[in-house]
Amino acid sequence: MEIIKENVSGHYNFPDSAGIVKTQFYTFGQSPVGLMLENGEKIGPVTVAYETYGSLNDSGSNAILIFHALSGDAHAAGYNSPEDKKPGWWDMMIGPGKPFDTRKYFIICSNILGGCKGTTGPYSINPATGSPYGLSFPEITIRDMIKVQHKLVSHLGVEKLLCVAGGSMGGMLALQWIVDYPELSDSAIIIATAPSHSAQEIAFNSIGRYSIISDLNWNCGNYYNGARPETGLSIARMIGHVTYISEEAMHKKFGRNISLKSGLDGTSNNECGHARDFTKEFEVESYLKYQGESFIKRFDANSYLYITKAIDKFDITDGYENLADAMSRVRAKCFIISFTSDWLYPKEQSLKIVKALKINGVETVYTNFESPYGHDAFLIEDERFKKIIEGFLKSLH
Repeated sequence: MEIIKENVSGHYNFPDSAGIVKTQFYTFGQSPVGLMLENGEKIGPVTVAYETYGSLNDSGSNAILIFHALSGDAHAAGYNSPEDKKPGWWDMMIGPGKPFDTRKYFIICSNILGGCKGTTGPYSINPATGSPYGLSFPEITIRDMIKVQHKLVSHLGVEKLLCVAGGSMGGMLALQWIVDYPELSDSAIIIATAPSHSAQEIAFNSIGRYSIISDLNWNCGNYYNGARPETGLSIARMIGHVTYISEEAMHKKFGRNISLKSGLDGTSNNECGHARDFTKEFEVESYLKYQGESFIKRFDANSYLYITKAIDKFDITDGYENLADAMSRVRAKCFIISFTSDWLYPKEQSLKIVKALKINGVETVYTNFESPYGHDAFLIEDERFKKIIEGFLKSLH
């Protein structure tokens, strides 16, 4: 894909892209109204950062709500400025001529409640104190995040969505939407997710949280005016990133290759002088270190704690007798997708959702998509994957 070209008139063209997109903000729930959370607490005002792509048609029937994964945000496609080197996190899927075709659909994507890219979260100023919330930010759930998304959709004048779509945590959000608001979406694309986390999935997130709270700079979440827990957050990201990639993809990309930045004997200059470097000898080690260092530049440690805990506590059967009972509320046509190499969210978890939907007679399409890339396969350019999404959306007409 071509990134940016400047034409002779000085204007920028973005072939196959949503182009320059401005992040917008919507604030609601001013005191004393606030937003009632699932735990009975109120928070307000709440600001939501969001982006839209394409235009809402006259009948208001072409709106699609995209939910992002843990490390994502509202910037799903296009560029926020001509200087941007990278487009939004799902740019391969959103834009003119792409599966979520901005010539046909009105696409909405917002940063979730508890996030750190413009939506109210632990880093936001608590109006009662004039300081960042930190750990005084209330506990939040996937259902609370959906409430905020519902407020935004209503604000944008959308009465009913054509589709909701998301992968990983975004899939949980999509699942919660079609259960909580069954009449407000015609369809759902639910990718690489689960109706609730397994002990193994909770364990990986728990290690990430421990790494953050063990960082000496975490300071019980009160680090906004000083040094931040960058080491802890970086390690959390490294742990998480390992779970997103398949063993096959990891082997193909790195194998046992030695990093050129390290000496042949495995030594290099570091904070311990000339002692052996235990962190960067293999290429995969350098790659993970890079992932961690990049992440801390754009994410907040407290947000990581709150969001991963919300993911771990998510259980779509809460308030229902079982999964089939929860799925009895669904009215949307569903497309459930898992990936053959995804060991973090294996196909068995998607099949539980499929079975519960079919028990209730919900029109459901399922595919266990063959891909070597692991959990992150939905974020990697793949023409086959794009075609099945495009085909599903076309079937809605």
